[in-house]
Amino acid sequence: MAKMILAINPGSTSTKIAVYKDGNELFTKTLRHSNEELAPFSHVADQLEFRKEAIKCALKENGVALSDLNIIVGRGGLVRPLPSGVYKVNARMIADIASGERGEHASNLGAMIARELADEAGGGIMAIIADPVVVDELEPLARVTGHPAFRKISIFHALNQKSIAKLYAREHGRKYDELNLIVAHLGGGISVGIHKKGKVVDVNDALSGEGPFSPERSGSLPAAQLVDACFSGKYTKDELKKMISGKGGVVAYLGTNSFQEVERRAAEGDKQARLISDAFAYRLAKEIGAMATVVCGKVDAIILTGGIAYNKELMEAVERRVSFIAPVSVYPGEDEMGALAQNGLNVLEGIEEAKEY
Repeated sequence: MAKMILAINPGSTSTKIAVYKDGNELFTKTLRHSNEELAPFSHVADQLEFRKEAIKCALKENGVALSDLNIIVGRGGLVRPLPSGVYKVNARMIADIASGERGEHASNLGAMIARELADEAGGGIMAIIADPVVVDELEPLARVTGHPAFRKISIFHALNQKSIAKLYAREHGRKYDELNLIVAHLGGGISVGIHKKGKVVDVNDALSGEGPFSPERSGSLPAAQLVDACFSGKYTKDELKKMISGKGGVVAYLGTNSFQEVERRAAEGDKQARLISDAFAYRLAKEIGAMATVVCGKVDAIILTGGIAYNKELMEAVERRVSFIAPVSVYPGEDEMGALAQNGLNVLEGIEEAKEY
């Protein structure tokens, strides 16, 4: 009997959906939401009904009924920290997300929409999330920040990092939990995680200001200078947060968040673009090197993935600096929809059990 899976991945101004049959993609569609459409909603959670109806229309247009589905997989949002895996969307999860206590983010809608569509479909269809951004497998040493008033937060591109790491293991005839891997996800944000025998035991906070800078995020900044900026009177709290995430990094230096544009400018002789491109590779390589120390240099492979990994010249610049640690493999792009669907299929086939949240 065919196994039908719906994957849902909400972004800030779009909702990507895909339907898979026995692991094969039937269709994928990105539903765009204009600023005008989203303007009436004060909070992300308020968009639930609007986005759910858009998904239902898209399914109908592609000849898929809710009753055809066997499982619905939503992108995991800002739930409480938890180990890697697949989790049932239950009342406690929905309450945690709806409270906004851990922050508002479009990914929160993935679980909420999945639960509502599963309820509407009836027939015991399961709603799940897989490897949300708050996967927390940090070792005790990684949690010590340097001052007890501050705590280490695990928030990173867990879904893609885990998916690519497991893909690498399969392609090399190894088991994921036998390997030590450094995985760098290179997108609008940068996360570099050390996967030690199947667990991400240390990773930079990819959202709130830690690690290398990215197209839109500043990464680690000089702490004393940041404190001075906070009390200078020049910036509001929101403006400072935007400097850290949203308007920092490459876009702050060059006015663009596109590495294609950066490389074009550098190739045409723009010295500032060349400097920032080289500095990006330098800072990324430093973070990779730091993660190697967690396992005393015993790294089986370094994996570069995400949209920026399509930039061959940039990846070669990183590889030159880190290949002495371990072999480097590049997996350009990301397949979050495929990863979500695979987790759903694993549950349907009994390969993995959905945990209670």
